[in-house]
Amino acid sequence: MTRLSVNINKIATLRNSRGGNNPDLIQVAKDCERFGAQGITVHPRPDERHIRYNDVYELKKIVTTEFNIEGNCQEQKFVDLVLAVKPEQVTLVPDALGQITSNHGWDTMANQQYLKEIIAVFKNAGIRVSIFVDPVVEMVKGAATTGTDRIELYTEAYAHGYAANKEAAIAPYKEAARVAHEAGLGINAGHDLDLENLKYFAQNIPALDEVSIGHALISDALYYGLENTIQMYLRQLS
Repeated sequence: MTRLSVNINKIATLRNSRGGNNPDLIQVAKDCERFGAQGITVHPRPDERHIRYNDVYELKKIVTTEFNIEGNCQEQKFVDLVLAVKPEQVTLVPDALGQITSNHGWDTMANQQYLKEIIAVFKNAGIRVSIFVDPVVEMVKGAATTGTDRIELYTEAYAHGYAANKEAAIAPYKEAARVAHEAGLGINAGHDLDLENLKYFAQNIPALDEVSIGHALISDALYYGLENTIQMYLRQLS
């Protein structure tokens, strides 16, 4: 069964907009797990505009499911944070400094040597590694020789193409996932997955281990409530 990891960055954004501690990020993480989420994801950035580095340390103390930290491993501050916290999983994303949101996967061929070296750093610390990739067979094959445990398929293109032609939108993901599975890689996915497109995606990627969803889930929770929303997303994956 595909696991649901809730990205709580947007909760931190709301908190930071007014100062103080409302909403309480730590309590929200606890509640997400209590409501059925099978993981908590955060993506700290160097400017700490949403998740703060101290949040990550505090979350490590209370997360009882699976803690996934995403981020730019080309920032030494991020590497040091992950090695200190030792989450169950680190997801490596090729962000540029100041980037609003992740918008592309790794070029696993051009960055092959770098990825081998940095992945080894985390794996030697006992941390499972996933790397962000586009649904391109060559990039998946490149990922398979880096030493990573998993890939995370960047799903923006699927989400944007779903309404117009869902069969065409899912096609490159099915092929990328097939190649990844045959290579022995675990498969995660994330970015713009929501209540409309998630079920079809999961049905067509049978080896899908995990989805990480934040923006859409938190937005839906404004209307449906957090507990109900998490259950709605879980039903899309069942």
